[in-house]
Amino acid sequence: MNQYETDALVSQFHHAGYQVVDYSTPADITVINTCTVTSQSDQKSRNTINHAARKNPDGMVVVTGCMANNHKEQLEANEKITYVVDNERKSQIVSLVDAHFKGELVHPETYPGDVFGFETVDKSLHTRTSIKIQDGCDNFCTYCIVPSVRGRAVSRPLGEILENIRRVVDNGFKEIVITGVNIGRYDFEQYNLERAIDKIVELPGDFRIRISSMEPDGFGPDFHKVFQHPKMAPHLHLCIQSGSDVILRKMRRMYSTQSFMDIVSAFRKEISDFNFTTDVIVGFPGETEKDFTETIKAVKEARFSHVHTFRYSRRKGTRADRLEEQTAEKIKSERAETIRQISEENRLIYMESMLGKQQRVLIEKVNNKGMAQGYGECYLPVQFPTTLRSKNVFQDVLLEKVEPVDTPFILATDQSFNP
Repeated sequence: MNQYETDALVSQFHHAGYQVVDYSTPADITVINTCTVTSQSDQKSRNTINHAARKNPDGMVVVTGCMANNHKEQLEANEKITYVVDNERKSQIVSLVDAHFKGELVHPETYPGDVFGFETVDKSLHTRTSIKIQDGCDNFCTYCIVPSVRGRAVSRPLGEILENIRRVVDNGFKEIVITGVNIGRYDFEQYNLERAIDKIVELPGDFRIRISSMEPDGFGPDFHKVFQHPKMAPHLHLCIQSGSDVILRKMRRMYSTQSFMDIVSAFRKEISDFNFTTDVIVGFPGETEKDFTETIKAVKEARFSHVHTFRYSRRKGTRADRLEEQTAEKIKSERAETIRQISEENRLIYMESMLGKQQRVLIEKVNNKGMAQGYGECYLPVQFPTTLRSKNVFQDVLLEKVEPVDTPFILATDQSFNP
């Protein structure tokens, strides 16, 4: 979702007459869109802020995003930062910068808050674009700071979503990622997530829809059926967090391991090659070896092709921060490495299972040797020789060989290519 909001700001600056430059290039303005989900993300954001201030000592530094909500006073006390803009007013950053350069004395809080106030993306840092349909969360998992920095759940009007998608398709985007904090809880008038997607896929144009990270609750029992539509990419990042029911209850997750596996089974009965990726938190307070073993079992059973592994990070203001039996960092690191290794094994197994099958790849780049790179609908990285020189083009290919390098990919054959 931060990626979407960053791209939207890029478009707004472009429309306002600013030149958007690479981060390595000197700039008059640097906007840092921060994350605060873990202490590591806080540190990365601080490092980026300090680097931007050193690189452009006479430039403006604007800090926004979740860290701006979580550590607002601390950031405002930093003399290197010109403005600290909370999530609610992030869409007003271009207006704030314009006013600053006109010599107006303004404060970010004088602007109205609107979490959906971004313009349609037409100048993006990425081949695909995202559409934010929802913001905030009411789940209040015991480890999570997000409800405090993003607020309560709110859904975007469906008419605005459909118009936004029409415009980005007209702007040439061919892959649209539906995003939000907890999109399974989308609820606008008579539309839940399934009914909203039914309307989205009816829109004209040659594009596909990918769903971003989701929680395994909120959506209905027939959600898997929306993926039968050819515009829907058969891939979902569904967050399990732990395979132990004991830990899930401590986390205040609204499902059991079995109910999660039932969702996975329902999807794969409809689409056998459906690709699941996930998030796992290791070292949650009180996580025993037995709990961790159950997580290992779940990760293997679900056959996730990628596991984004987090070492539990204490966040002030959350209930988990007050729990006893905090896990030692050494144990967290060991468990994270174990899950990482299983994730890599799972990924190679899934890739091997896809050989001999076709994928529709969206080309993201073509190198000077005529090799195209992109992702198939199942979110597999693919490379293949092509005569094409353009990116952002769909191409049907036959998957032939897994290249098990540091970042594995599949070599494919473009059936229309004649060397």
